[in-house]
Amino acid sequence: MSFSLTDEQLMIQTAARDFAMNEVLPIANEYDPERRDIPQSLLAQLSEMGFFGITIPQEYGGLGLGCMEYCLVTEELSRAWMSVSSIIRPMLGYKAMTEAQKRNYLPKMATGEMLFAFSMSEPGTGSDISGLSTRAERDGDDWLITGNKYWCTNADGSDAILVLARTEPVDKARPHQGISAFIVEKPRGSLPQGCAGAPIPKIGYFGWKTWELALDQCRVPHANMVSEPGRAFYLATSGLEVARAHTAARAIGLARGGLEDALKYAQERVQFGRAIGEFQAIRFKLAQMATDIEAARQLLYSVCRKIDTGVRCDVEAAMVKLFATEMAERVTSEALQIHGGAGYTTHYAVERHWRDARLTKIFEGTSEIQLRVISDRLLGKPAK
Repeated sequence: MSFSLTDEQLMIQTAARDFAMNEVLPIANEYDPERRDIPQSLLAQLSEMGFFGITIPQEYGGLGLGCMEYCLVTEELSRAWMSVSSIIRPMLGYKAMTEAQKRNYLPKMATGEMLFAFSMSEPGTGSDISGLSTRAERDGDDWLITGNKYWCTNADGSDAILVLARTEPVDKARPHQGISAFIVEKPRGSLPQGCAGAPIPKIGYFGWKTWELALDQCRVPHANMVSEPGRAFYLATSGLEVARAHTAARAIGLARGGLEDALKYAQERVQFGRAIGEFQAIRFKLAQMATDIEAARQLLYSVCRKIDTGVRCDVEAAMVKLFATEMAERVTSEALQIHGGAGYTTHYAVERHWRDARLTKIFEGTSEIQLRVISDRLLGKPAK
């Protein structure tokens, strides 16, 4: 149901859908089972479509569109291959850049000439950013970053990594303070100087590698610090509403992929003399799946409208991230069930949708973190 979208948004949605199904899906079906990286040719096509610059202001070469358009495109790309819907994401916190940094980086980001990876998590630190131990020490006009990082997706395939590191001693009263963000530039296809690493063996989210990194006095100019010193916590959390809407859109796209594949299979698979789609058990599954997807989509549209009109919606963003990702795992699991034994093979894309949907409940804040955000708003934060 798209009656709530403008004509321009419907055009963007249709263009993204055609591109995803005609260009992205065939590559996903070939590359994902072999765990191959997204080809450069597809990145060039994404650039031609303008997908890298959806939310980047027009004055810097982007399209200057809103969260709604960003999520419309994201859902369509994710329906084909979630990794492709993720690679179009601009650098976290780019709005906090200085004017000089924006002039330097945003035009390149808008065309996909410059891809960014994000490195916050560490082996012992995930959602609790205040626990970061990687340190950056001043050395003249530079900083030297030392520490171990985890879960840095596309560390090798990006042109720069936004690294969070502690630049001030830990203040026990305010442990989230004293963390800064640095743009570590590097050649595409390799890791930065002063940085070693190894890919993490994942069960999904293929199309690019996710890395464990070891930084040993990795040098970065002071001019590459984003935002004010010690304020990276606020940089990382300021864009959470858009980030969680983006993840909800990814989850909805995955769920839709599961539903559409299951619908097709249910009409082709014959058992006991008729298509399994004629059996009530299968029909009711499909009906519930479609209903759940539409409910998540309409909640997402509501959140996008609030973001685009400047209405605070941190709780609603947590709700849609929670609801859509939990829904996606459930729906893709049902889609796999409808495929029966065939669903548990790599002959069908439904197993990819299922694997990737499981991840959406973890990244951008786990489901448990979303529940905490929502319950804190309802009840107030618990006493320490």
